[in-house]
Amino acid sequence: MPPAPATSFIIPIPLLMLIAVTTMPLLLAGGESIPTTLDGPFKPTTRRFDPSLRRGSDDLPIDHPRLRKSNVSSDLPEQIALALSTPSSMWVSWVTGDAVVGKNVKPLDATLVSSEVWYGKEKGKYTLKKKGNATVYSQLYPFDGLLNYTSGIIHHVLIDGLEPGTKYYYRCGDSSVPAMSLTSNTTTTIDHLMDNDPSLVVIVGDLTYANQYRTTGGKGASCFSCSFPDAPIRETYQPRWDAWGRFMEPLISKVPMMVIEGNHEIEPQASGVTFKSYSERFAVPSTESASNSNFYYSFDAGGVHFVMLGAYVDYNQTGAQYAWLKEDLSKVNRAVTPWLVATMHPPWYNSYSSHYQEFECMRQEMEELLYQHRVDIIFAGHVHAYERMNRIYNYKLDPCGAVYITIGDGGNIEKVDVDFADDPGKCPSPGDNVPEMGGSCPLNFTSGPAKGKFCWDRQPDWSAFRESSFGHGILEVMNSTYALWTWHRNQDVYKDDSYGDQIYIVRQPILCISPATSREAGGGKETSGGENRLSSPSFPMFIWIFLMFGIL
Repeated sequence: MPPAPATSFIIPIPLLMLIAVTTMPLLLAGGESIPTTLDGPFKPTTRRFDPSLRRGSDDLPIDHPRLRKSNVSSDLPEQIALALSTPSSMWVSWVTGDAVVGKNVKPLDATLVSSEVWYGKEKGKYTLKKKGNATVYSQLYPFDGLLNYTSGIIHHVLIDGLEPGTKYYYRCGDSSVPAMSLTSNTTTTIDHLMDNDPSLVVIVGDLTYANQYRTTGGKGASCFSCSFPDAPIRETYQPRWDAWGRFMEPLISKVPMMVIEGNHEIEPQASGVTFKSYSERFAVPSTESASNSNFYYSFDAGGVHFVMLGAYVDYNQTGAQYAWLKEDLSKVNRAVTPWLVATMHPPWYNSYSSHYQEFECMRQEMEELLYQHRVDIIFAGHVHAYERMNRIYNYKLDPCGAVYITIGDGGNIEKVDVDFADDPGKCPSPGDNVPEMGGSCPLNFTSGPAKGKFCWDRQPDWSAFRESSFGHGILEVMNSTYALWTWHRNQDVYKDDSYGDQIYIVRQPILCISPATSREAGGGKETSGGENRLSSPSFPMFIWIFLMFGIL
C-alpha cells in the first residue's frame, strides 16, 4: 500500500468527566453583557430583510472545482464522512466508483470492493482495522426524455472501542487495491467554518436541493413546478448529491455530521420509492438507539442527548416513532447527559407566512411528551429565515418550555423568506400550507391577543427575535446548565466578534423538575445577582447547526 495522507477525528469527552464549580463570564468582548434566558421572556424584536442583499443565491455549477471529482482513479475513496454511533464508536462512510446518468444504467457490483478502515492513535501507525458493508442505489424515471441514475459504491464501516477525548487517524478504502487514500480538498467557506473547531455538525434537512433540477442537469429552478409544469414527476439530478459530498468532505471527514430528512429528500420515484438517496448515503445510529429507522433516531454527544425526529413518517401517538420516542426519553439519564435537544426539519412555532402552522398536527401529537421530559432546545429548519422563540409550551409562555430555534437559513435558490404572518395582508389562509406528507391541522388561537384568529396582528409574544438573513448557528455547551447559542449571518461571517443573535440558554433543573424522570446531574443552581453557581461544568463543546439548501 503506497503512502497516503490520513485524516483524523476526536471523540467528544462526556460532560461529567470534569467536575468543578466555576463562575461563568457573561460578557461580550466589548464589555456589554450577553443576555440569558433567565432574563426572558423578551420583548418581540424583528430585524427586517436588508434590501441591499440578494434574496436568493445560485448553486455552484456542477463542473466547479469544488464539486467535480478530482480523483483520476475511480478506486480512490471520495465523499468521506463521519457520523456518531455511540460515545465510543463512529461511522465512516465514503464512495468509490463512478456514478452513471443515462437512459439505460447498470448498477456497479458492490461485492467486488472491500470496505475497510484502518485507524490508530498515531499518524502512519494504523494498528486497528474494521470492515463494513457497501451498497449502490438507483433513481429511476421511466418517462420519455428523462434520464436514470445509478450511484457509485457507498461504503459504511463502524469503528468501535474508541476512547473519549482521543485523537484518531484513519485511512479508508480497499487494501487490496493500490488506491487506499483520502482526498484533500479545501474551500474558503469550509475552512472558515472549521476555524470554529466544532465537535459536531448537525444539519436539519434539505441537504442538496437535487430535486430542484431536471434529470438532464442544467440550471436549477427556484420553483420546480413553475419552471417545469409539464414534468411527469418531481425529478432530481442525482449528481448534485455526489457534488455535495465532495464539497463537504474537508469538514465532515474530520468532524462527525448528523442529519435528519427534510421534504427535499423525499425524491419520489415512479415505483413509489422515496428517500432513496438519503437512506443509502448516510449512516445513522438507528440500530444503536433502537429506532431501527433512518428517519428518527437519537445519540449522545458529550453531555447532550440528541433526539432526531422524522416529520415525513408517521408521528401520531399510535405509531412506531412515538412509541420509540417515549421509550428513548424514558432512558435519558440527566446525570450523564444533562442537556436534551430535539431536532426536526419543519418548525412547530413559526411567525413567517411561509410554512405557517404547516406541521401543527405533529406539534399536537408530540409536544406534550417533549415537555414532560423537559427538552431544553428544539431546532428546526424548513423556513428560509431565522427565528428564536421565548420559552413556550402549547402557545403559552412557560419558563419550563423549550427554546425553539428556526435555523432554516443556510442559503437556497428558493430565496430567503421575508413575509411575516402578522404583516397586513400576509396571513395565509388555513389551506395554504399543507405538508407534502401527513395531515393538516390549522387552528385559531383560543387565548391571548390573537384569540379567535388564525394569525396575530403583531409579532407574537412567543417570538423573541426574527430576521430574514442567510446564516448558520453554533451551540457552545459550557456545562450542565449553560449553553451559548450564537447565530452568524452570512454577511457578517468574516467580521471579528460579529453575530446576528447571541444568548445563553440556561437550564433550571430545580425549578423545572421533569414529571417524567427525576434523574438529574447535581441539580444545578442559579443565585441572585451577577454570580451564577454552576454544577458539573466541562470544556466547551461546539456544535455547528444549520440547514444546507444546495451548494452555494
